[in-house]
Amino acid sequence: MDFGPFLLLAVMEGLVAAAVLALTAVGLSLVFGVMRVVNVAHGEFFMLGAVSAWFVTHWLPGPPVVGFALALILCPALVAAVAAAADLAVLKRLNYQPQATIVATIGLLYILQQAALSLYGPEARPVAAPFTFNIQFPWFGYSGYKLAVVVAAAVILTGVWLVMTRSRAGLVMRATQIDRDTAQAFGINVDRVYAGVFAFGAALAAVAAVLIVPIQQAHYLMGGDPLLMSFIVVIIGGLGSLRGTVVAALLIGLSDGVISMFFSPTLAKILATLLVALVLVFRPQGLFGRRAG
Repeated sequence: MDFGPFLLLAVMEGLVAAAVLALTAVGLSLVFGVMRVVNVAHGEFFMLGAVSAWFVTHWLPGPPVVGFALALILCPALVAAVAAAADLAVLKRLNYQPQATIVATIGLLYILQQAALSLYGPEARPVAAPFTFNIQFPWFGYSGYKLAVVVAAAVILTGVWLVMTRSRAGLVMRATQIDRDTAQAFGINVDRVYAGVFAFGAALAAVAAVLIVPIQQAHYLMGGDPLLMSFIVVIIGGLGSLRGTVVAALLIGLSDGVISMFFSPTLAKILATLLVALVLVFRPQGLFGRRAG
């Protein structure tokens, strides 16, 4: 096999990683952009989505596509409910103070992780893909499900963009982001907006987890890597910038696929971390972020 097919395979694997990373990171970026909360528990919402997908697909009889379709609906809704409850019970009481919310979400991280360990166990468990056919290329066959993940992520991200730019809910979120006090003066229930945004961000992470868990496996410790990579993407793209987050996710995902294929996954992570350091030094607001002041 020549170099070209290997490169094509690496790019396709990178697109799958970028699609899932973009969904996860956009959720993190939304929470920071609107609420100014650094959600350290974001990776655990991802994990909760994957673990709950295993429960739904494992206990529901019938063909895998039925269980997976239900998981894609029920699991993000469950995770969103948990996130909204955490916001109302904890973050709201802390008045969303930056330092306090970081400590609170660290505590939430350990609570969710230990709850998953107690209810789910320490084993990594597979979730059956809803379909298993391959798409045949001249050089190799490639998973149709992986390509479906890329398409699904693109559709969902387009929907998020439309919500943020074309809907009343998006207008309310953007108004709250720009000036919380003025938005409240105009009758916007800021506490409800914050709870909704926190739930929405967690639900996006859960959707990403449900999509990727047939390719990986559900495990109670699987939230660490998505959290780290999401922070890398959000910092590079610009805190609170959805466009920057998606562009950075494509950059990191594609480079990770190519470098992992031809060199090693460890080198890919090192280079991503180095890129974050360069961005923080030379463009602290990120590639698409707005300069403070």
